[in-house]
Amino acid sequence: MINVGDIIFQLLAFVFLVLMIIVIVTVVRSFKNRNKQLDRIEEKLDNTLKSQR
Repeated sequence: MINVGDIIFQLLAFVFLVLMIIVIVTVVRSFKNRNKQLDRIEEKLDNTLKSQR
């Protein structure tokens, strides 16, 4: 006999796991993009400071 409550619980547990994976991937990507952006900003600042000397 199949219990509807068990099915709903399993679906919610699966959705929770998928959301956790998505959140982890999103956080890692945002950190990588932020580091790249900071590197570009730092390079622009270095170039600006060199050109002012």
